[in-house]
Amino acid sequence: MLQITEALQGLLDQVTAFLHTYPMIEAWYTTVVRFVFPILAVLILSGMIRSLWNVPHSPEIWAKLALPGGESIPLTHWENIVGRSAASDVVLSYPSISRQHAALMRAKDGSWAVYDLDSTGGTTVNKLRVDGVAAVEDGDSIAFGGVPCRFVPVSAEERRTQREHRRKAGRPVSPWGSLLVLTIWQVLAGLQVIIALEEAATVHIPLAFLGLSAVMWLYFLFMRAMHRVGFEMEIIAFFLSTLSLCITASSAPAALFKQFMAICLGLALFVILGVFLRDLSRVQKIRWMMAAGAIGLLGVTLVLGASKFGARNWLSIGGISFQPSELAKICYIFAGAATLDRLFRKRNLGLFIVLTGICLGCLALMSDFGTAAIFFVTFLVIAYLRSGDFATLSLICGGAVFGVIMILSFKPYILKRFAVWGHVWEDASGAGYQQTRTMSAAASGGLVGVGGGKGWLHRVGAADTDLVFGMLCEEWGLLIGLLAVLSIVTLAVFAVRACSAGRSSFYIIAACAATSLLVFQTCLNVFGAVDLLPLTGVTFPFLSNGGSSMLSAWGLLAFLKATDTRQNASFAIRLPSRRELRAEAEEVEARYEED
Repeated sequence: MLQITEALQGLLDQVTAFLHTYPMIEAWYTTVVRFVFPILAVLILSGMIRSLWNVPHSPEIWAKLALPGGESIPLTHWENIVGRSAASDVVLSYPSISRQHAALMRAKDGSWAVYDLDSTGGTTVNKLRVDGVAAVEDGDSIAFGGVPCRFVPVSAEERRTQREHRRKAGRPVSPWGSLLVLTIWQVLAGLQVIIALEEAATVHIPLAFLGLSAVMWLYFLFMRAMHRVGFEMEIIAFFLSTLSLCITASSAPAALFKQFMAICLGLALFVILGVFLRDLSRVQKIRWMMAAGAIGLLGVTLVLGASKFGARNWLSIGGISFQPSELAKICYIFAGAATLDRLFRKRNLGLFIVLTGICLGCLALMSDFGTAAIFFVTFLVIAYLRSGDFATLSLICGGAVFGVIMILSFKPYILKRFAVWGHVWEDASGAGYQQTRTMSAAASGGLVGVGGGKGWLHRVGAADTDLVFGMLCEEWGLLIGLLAVLSIVTLAVFAVRACSAGRSSFYIIAACAATSLLVFQTCLNVFGAVDLLPLTGVTFPFLSNGGSSMLSAWGLLAFLKATDTRQNASFAIRLPSRRELRAEAEEVEARYEED
């Protein structure tokens, strides 16, 4: 490692000396690459965005329910509501069946069970009344409100045919072209920053950019060796992380290597959390631990945290500062999502409301109202998906508004921040200083920017965090700024569309919550910087300088990745083992011999 560092430092010195000798090369290089970078960005993202917007989400058939008339209804989720309501997964239009009559659920080992949801007509399995829950075996007779049905398993031949169909129908875009172009972007961007910083450039710049390229390629090669496909989300995340390195190199070169390490740790968290999400039974066991983790992270910060920019949300350990509230977001979503069998227990929703109240209280006492707003919007999404009760949510929103009014009466300096909203140009040298400088810098960048490292907004406080959108537009151009926003929107569109084929309500709720958090946080960051919303001091996911924010963004991405049900696309979904495939082939062969 030392030899590599010395070699890069020597090369860096030679490049700097060469540019001093021929200063026109620096000017020509910056002029040309300003127009090249938007083209490269479009090449990197166009295929990935188009694939995520148009990818088909073919439902998986796990079993079938044979009805009295001979019709067969497929069970396309691990958790299926049976009832008269049109919103049910299995709609049985009989007068004796309740709107939400029962739930048919599949466990990790392939076993099935039926839950009676306090139906009027009751549920029986092989003529035995179900009191709560009962196991269901292949060929069992299940009666819902007196309507007899038969549970039919999917044959090995059907499983194989379905798997092949899903593999062909959901074939993702090849990532290799985008990876190659992104690598070229990283090399050119690193060189641009070195040229712009001149003598201030350090060896950390080539180490960070080349290191990210190496990590990126190692990840994709490893996943391909594991027979995985579908890397659109990761390429978008790596693109935004590359922009984060560009912003950090320009605004805080000394923190560049730390930001690179945060990206590596975030990728590791993404993989670990994704693999952990495979096992729902394991996930359920640690939900309370995650709830305690969210409260603990916020509570420790409240007691031991240090104030920065008016909010007590920083914790320093061993000289390393971080924001525990960023990691608390992951714990909060983990604790808030639930499988279907828990959704019908009102006690669980009540406990989640208590958890939310504690988290919001801690954030209010820390004066971190931007993060509090993000938590509250995430809570509304989770609570609605868990209950579907608009009346209760309306009461909660009313209580929240009352709480905000009370807080503003005790902390008038927060009201002053909101008072400047929409009037920043009236006090451009005072309360509106940051937003007016941000808009001026963004406007000066035009469509293609002034060049990485050539801007001046980084001299303004929080330029690379809260105001990062303005800095991105100034140095790299409005086109790339809009592509960064479109990338977050694309992740949200994919998550919402993927929920229609989601295996479990846990994945659906977690993905929708993570999506709402990412989108709302992006809106607060972008619109706050340009005075369309109050400046709340939140970061742009993946883009802002900061290790805690980077870890949080990669962790939230794991919830979205878990909803990708395309064949072999998500590492959160275990592939069938060779033994299972061999047993399946033997079953198919035996079936043919019988016929």
